[in-house]
Amino acid sequence: MFDNDKPSGLTQDAVMKALSTVQEPELHQDLVTLNMIRDVTISGGEVGFTIVLTTPACPLRAVMEQDAVNAVKALPGVTSVNMRFAADVRQDHRIIGKLNIPVKNIVAVASGKGGVGKSTVSTNLAVSLALDGAKVGVLDADIYGPNIPMMFGLSGRPRIEREKMTPLERYGVEVISMGFLMPEGEAVVWRGPMLHKAIQQLFTDVNWGNLDYLIVDLPPGTGDAQLSLAQSVPLTGGIIVTGPQAVSVSDALRGAKAFERLEVPILGVVENMSGDIFGAGGGMDAAKKLHVDFLARIPLDSQVRIGGDSGEPIVILAPESATAKAFRDFARVVAAKISVQNILPEPHLKIV
Repeated sequence: MFDNDKPSGLTQDAVMKALSTVQEPELHQDLVTLNMIRDVTISGGEVGFTIVLTTPACPLRAVMEQDAVNAVKALPGVTSVNMRFAADVRQDHRIIGKLNIPVKNIVAVASGKGGVGKSTVSTNLAVSLALDGAKVGVLDADIYGPNIPMMFGLSGRPRIEREKMTPLERYGVEVISMGFLMPEGEAVVWRGPMLHKAIQQLFTDVNWGNLDYLIVDLPPGTGDAQLSLAQSVPLTGGIIVTGPQAVSVSDALRGAKAFERLEVPILGVVENMSGDIFGAGGGMDAAKKLHVDFLARIPLDSQVRIGGDSGEPIVILAPESATAKAFRDFARVVAAKISVQNILPEPHLKIV
């Protein structure tokens, strides 16, 4: 007797046909066409299958789960559905063959000015992606004022293995920074070729793991570091961080124009420290002026400062807070946008 007397007509082909009616909400194609269905099993009236997400940080997985289960349950003879999730982050095709490091996507976080919490955004973005199950690294490209070590509560020098530095790790995130290599309080005055070489070495002279996302925390402004980064590696996209105030938005627009000159796609704008004394709305205004997406509004929260000083990002320190939840949602939106960009045959993200 085969397949435990499965009902007549209940076959793998029937299951796949049912799942071909289920759309991936971000990509607007069905799960079968996108090759996201694996390991279909049938035992009696019990049907099992796996949906392989394009990112473990998928913001709409619950929608897909419900739609897929409903589609299969509608088949005659189905008594139960066992659906599982896996993830396979797609690689930015521009990186393939261009870098000798095992990184699928490189995302630069930038601002036109200091003081808007760019390193805080980079840190919580990275940790949020890791909490969702992605393999993540952070490269602190702020050579002049590296804050990432403090944000992660890390110190000490990286080990050297096979003539390369091994990143320090915390919260499931690999971290490398000039702050690990310099005496505390020492100022860096490099420009031009020296700065370019330093940033390049932070990419190539590091034993990075097999990363789904490498988040690059850029220094504020539009200077040599941004140019060196764009010349060193293909960037999957850039995120612009702004405060709510008009002066911050003005500087953010200049930061975006730097990405434009370097032909880096803008993933969108995030408004940090929103509400209370700083007001709100500047990030949305900036996104409209740039004709890009508004990614998130992160509320002003004193626990962000407390966590930054103590090396505990707010998504770790106060995971149930409104600010932590805003960061988690923000990370999922970024991951979804990268998936869309990497899968659709015609990139939908515009260079502003």
